[in-house]
This record gives sequence, structure tokens and C-alpha cells, in this order.
Amino acid sequence: MLVAPVFIFCSARSGSTLLRVILGSHSQLYAPPELPLTHLGVRAETRWIQASLEALGLTTDDVENMLWDRLLADALARSGKPTVVVKTPANVLIWRRIADIWPDARFIFLLRHPAAVVASLCKSWNPDWHNGQAATPDRVIKYLLRRMGQVEEARGALPGLTVRYEELTANPAEVSRGICEFLGVPFEPRMLEYGKFDNNFARGLGDTSANIRSGRVQAAAPAPQASEVPEALKEMCTTWGYLEAEAAHAWATALR
Repeated sequence: MLVAPVFIFCSARSGSTLLRVILGSHSQLYAPPELPLTHLGVRAETRWIQASLEALGLTTDDVENMLWDRLLADALARSGKPTVVVKTPANVLIWRRIADIWPDARFIFLLRHPAAVVASLCKSWNPDWHNGQAATPDRVIKYLLRRMGQVEEARGALPGLTVRYEELTANPAEVSRGICEFLGVPFEPRMLEYGKFDNNFARGLGDTSANIRSGRVQAAAPAPQASEVPEALKEMCTTWGYLEAEAAHAWATALR
């Protein structure tokens, strides 16, 4: 039922709520709050229903796919807009399944400096959402590296647009214009005035900080120095070009 949906693949604390509300403020794009698809499942608990599904040539995964598709299609229809933008960091863990369910989907890969992501999640970590576990640097890094790894795998396997949080906050009009071009919709300046629209900052469904609620794009915090990057993050920082960018900047500064 859902035609050409847009999925944002990213790790937690990558700025996806900001990107969601910018895109959701476009007249043609509906960007609802987070929906972790794997938390919405189908069970076939009796032999009777199992036999019924088998007779229909269906699996519980097939029925789940139908459920997810119908839910998003219904929400989109009620929005009155033509295109849905689905933003939920946890969804990157099932990127292969999402690409299989919606073969006409478009993908945006949102990156942010891994060390900045870890620092942000350490501050916002809520034990109630993580089986009562407290935030420790090692636990947060392990949690995020799994998701960052999936983002990179999806980025290497699927066609799509890579967007960097740092560039989005530094040049929101230019980056938003590029996203609109990728999605085949005209750029609308109103996207950067997202505070004028109801973007549904629901608790537990993305960022609800004062910065995001200000209604305007805020500058990103300065990038961590190379010496501040934990050893466990350096490979991912290198893969995403953050350590090289810092080294290039230092070299250019030294030449001046």
C-alpha cells in the first residue's frame, strides 16, 4: 500500500529528530514520531492459526510486513500528504528487511561524529529504556557501534543520500535543498521554520531538548579533538571521514 516511502537510517543521537521536523515541515512530506517496527509484531501461537497461515502460504513475517505497511499507509493517508518519511534509529537494525518490503523506498543516511554521538547519549541515557542498565562509556559505545555498523552496511548496499549532522546545522538551507532535490520535491524555506508547525515532540520518541524545541536550527557543538576520541571509536571515525577531516584541517592551519 505504501508507495516510495523515505527511511532515515542512523544511530541514536545523530540529529534525526532535527532532520525529521525539518522534512516534516515540508508541505509534501509527512514525518511522524518514531515507530520502532520490530516492536510491533505478529504471533501465531496455536496450531490452528499456524495451519491457517501455512494453507495461505504465509509466514508471521509476511503478516508483520502487511501490518507495518498498512499502519504507515494509514497514517500517511490521514496526514493528507503524499510521502512519508520514517525516522527511527532502531530501524537500521532491520534495514535489509525494510529494503525488501518496500523495494521502491528512498534512503537517507544520517551521520554524526561518533564521539559526539557517544557523549550525547551518555547525557541522555535513560535506564528505564535500557533494561535498567546505567550508562557507562563502554556500554554506550558498544550499544552505538552496533547501530553505526548497520548504518555503514546499509550505506554500502543501498542507493541513497548521505547527510552529515554537522553540515545540516552549519548550512541548513543548502543541505535541506539537496535533500529536497534527492526526494524530487521543491525546496520550501518554511522547512527551516519548523517551530511554526506541530511536530509532536513526544517523550521517549526522539529528542525533546530545549534546542530542538526552540523551533530553529542550532549550531552543533564543536567536534571532539582526536585526542578525545576513545580508541574503540577510531575505526568508525576513520570510516566516516571524521578523523581525516580533522587531520586535513590541522595540516591546512599549519601551512597558513
